[in-house]
Amino acid sequence: MVNPHYSDYKDITENLTLPCAILDMELFEKNIKQVIARTQGKKIRIASKSIRSTQLIKHILGSDNIFQGVMCYSAEEAVHLHSHGVNDILIAYPIFDSKKIQMVCKATAQGAQITLMVDCVTQVQKISNICVEENVSIPLCIDVDMSSSFPGIHFGVRRSPINKAEQVLQLAQYIKQSENIFFNGIMGYEAQIAGLGDKNPFNNRVMNFIIRLLKKVSIKRIRRLREDIVNKLQKNGFECCIVNGGGTGSLESTSLESCVTEVTAGSAFFCPSLFDYYKNFQHAPALFYAIEVTRIPIQGIFTCHSGGFVASGVGQDKIPQPYLPRGCSLLSTEGAGEVQTPISYKGEKEIKIGSPIFMRHSKAGELCEHFNQIYLIKNKTIIKKTDTYRGEGKCFL
Repeated sequence: MVNPHYSDYKDITENLTLPCAILDMELFEKNIKQVIARTQGKKIRIASKSIRSTQLIKHILGSDNIFQGVMCYSAEEAVHLHSHGVNDILIAYPIFDSKKIQMVCKATAQGAQITLMVDCVTQVQKISNICVEENVSIPLCIDVDMSSSFPGIHFGVRRSPINKAEQVLQLAQYIKQSENIFFNGIMGYEAQIAGLGDKNPFNNRVMNFIIRLLKKVSIKRIRRLREDIVNKLQKNGFECCIVNGGGTGSLESTSLESCVTEVTAGSAFFCPSLFDYYKNFQHAPALFYAIEVTRIPIQGIFTCHSGGFVASGVGQDKIPQPYLPRGCSLLSTEGAGEVQTPISYKGEKEIKIGSPIFMRHSKAGELCEHFNQIYLIKNKTIIKKTDTYRGEGKCFL
């Protein structure tokens, strides 16, 4: 629904067993179009971690030719997606387990286009050895640390040990000298831009101002580093088929970099609550879940069954938030619980035992780990339901 109302969602879910996950397809399609507009023509790779539904990933891929592939988070997931007709897969995290590398090798022998991520010689050696044993050739992508360092502050996340152009070149040269593998490009995830909100209500104004300032400085540094890396690689005879960067929170800034061949987007499609906290863009809350009021301990407090789907990471902003009806809030002394969630309500809608309360998860794909299906709604009705990875009997983490 373009303008969601509690009464509409309540009517739609009247005959459903709660808790359940719901995707508003009108808002989902709106978010897809907005992502396309934000990238200004740059190719987009879908971050499967934020979707975790094969059919919804394929839906996005089929919506526009600008979507050219998937960035996934595990070998098993990559092979699973390939078996369902998804190709051009980049695994975003290094894999070291022999069985998982062999799994990718076997899929490659069957026609899969899967690129593995590396950031050190040890990983490259192992992949090369297994590829030789399996008699296949696999492309490798080098993960580059895009964090920024300021006095007393590490602004970013701890990922790759590689943060200089010379280090990238050295590893690319080692890959070139190794058997049954080849260099395919680089990835640099600027987490401090893409995944860090700068108008977070759980921070004070000074903290949000500092974050915006550090982002501005960091964006310039990232652009120079990525250009330096690509230039150095090209001068030494290495072609970067993939120069991947960005995330939902940095689509505009990353898309402006001429050397970037593709940007990654994931959370923008569902828009969990964490992505309300950005100054420069706003997507629509397409994915949410409904929990049922099962008792009323005192007037104004409505206790629901389940609901405590807390996201990974640190901070109050990782807790799910009441969405509809307006006027709901969690109790500071209890929060969202695994088997029950008390809600304080000061709104005008009638809430009683059996009523639904609609909640938003903090992170996009993690909600799918709690549900087998997602109900898809459009024009105020349920049009179908689609399986999550969990519903397909898969658990990739």
